Amino acid sequence: MKEVVIASYNKGKVAEFKSALEALPVKVLSLEDFVNIPEAEETGCTFAENAIAKARHYVKYTQRACLADDSGLEVAALQGAPGVYSARYAGRGATDEKNNEKLLLDMQGKEGEERKARFCCVLAFLDTDNTLLTAEGFCKGLLLKEKRGSGGFGYDPLFFVLALNKTLSEISLAEKNKISHRGMAIKQMTKKLAGYIP
Repeated sequence: MKEVVIASYNKGKVAEFKSALEALPVKVLSLEDFVNIPEAEETGCTFAENAIAKARHYVKYTQRACLADDSGLEVAALQGAPGVYSARYAGRGATDEKNNEKLLLDMQGKEGEERKARFCCVLAFLDTDNTLLTAEGFCKGLLLKEKRGSGGFGYDPLFFVLALNKTLSEISLAEKNKISHRGMAIKQMTKKLAGYIP
């Protein structure tokens, strides 16, 4: 059975990937299964550049196929911010709490259409033979003025999906995988991997 490393230390992301990849004939590992692997630098200007760079970095250190992602929140009223800086919007090593606080502060005074946002996710699967597969997904919504829900991670408690009348923090992981940016990208990637992995 092929081993695929989810190239993330984020437990929330790893759980989403494991849940979504259950149907594939792969053994899913995470970076937690390895020791002394340096964290990949995210120096790209786009989600795709960062995802591919992370996949290359972790294939080198694990000597196994890796599935990496770069994802984030884009807010038109903030000229696309936080964008590729979503995980460190409030500074390097910032917690979800701090990032959410900064976003709420930056969104003060913004109403209606100005609160539109979208999550974007780009996945990059890189095998040890340099085979590269990519996929992307988006999820559109509105930013609330206060957090709702206790599930999920990151900006999920502020991100309101109109079709569900709920935030991403108020739905189950199974529901989230069906409609989220990462869920859409994973669905696309799963189809590609099903055709690639024997």
